[in-house]
Amino acid sequence: MFHTIEEFTSVWKSHTDGTRRVLNAITDQALAKEVTPEHRNVARLAWHLVTTIPEMAERTGLQLDGPKADSPLPKTVREIREGYDRVASSLQAQVEKNWDDADLQTEDNMYGQMWKKNFSLKVIIDHEIHHRGQLTVLMRQAGLKVPGIFGPSKEEWAEYGMKAPEI
Repeated sequence: MFHTIEEFTSVWKSHTDGTRRVLNAITDQALAKEVTPEHRNVARLAWHLVTTIPEMAERTGLQLDGPKADSPLPKTVREIREGYDRVASSLQAQVEKNWDDADLQTEDNMYGQMWKKNFSLKVIIDHEIHHRGQLTVLMRQAGLKVPGIFGPSKEEWAEYGMKAPEI
């Protein structure tokens, strides 16, 4: 959990940088790639990352700039990236502007449960990590190079002058 706004901001910047690297590796051609019609494709999963941030944050009383939960699915990865940049930057700005460290201990009704704001922020980040991981699997299946987030990806080992781990 976060004890200070500064603590949240530091973690949020790190995770949004990682998500931006993933979104920057997606191509328009890969957006429609799906494994099965019963699951989200690359575009829907990437857009879910974007639209969930304001959906969750607005339950805490924050009003974010950018696409909302019911915004239509964009046709290009550029629109997805721009939407992500807007909501991710807006979340940080709204937290810094509207909350102080004590506010992190106040509770909001989140999906029928009372959550402290610091927990809601943690869930937003955990949700993003979870779906970002799913997205990298879909990207790999679409033939895209996946960027490393918590260490080098398979393709990046050579860039570090090292041999990739055995599969």
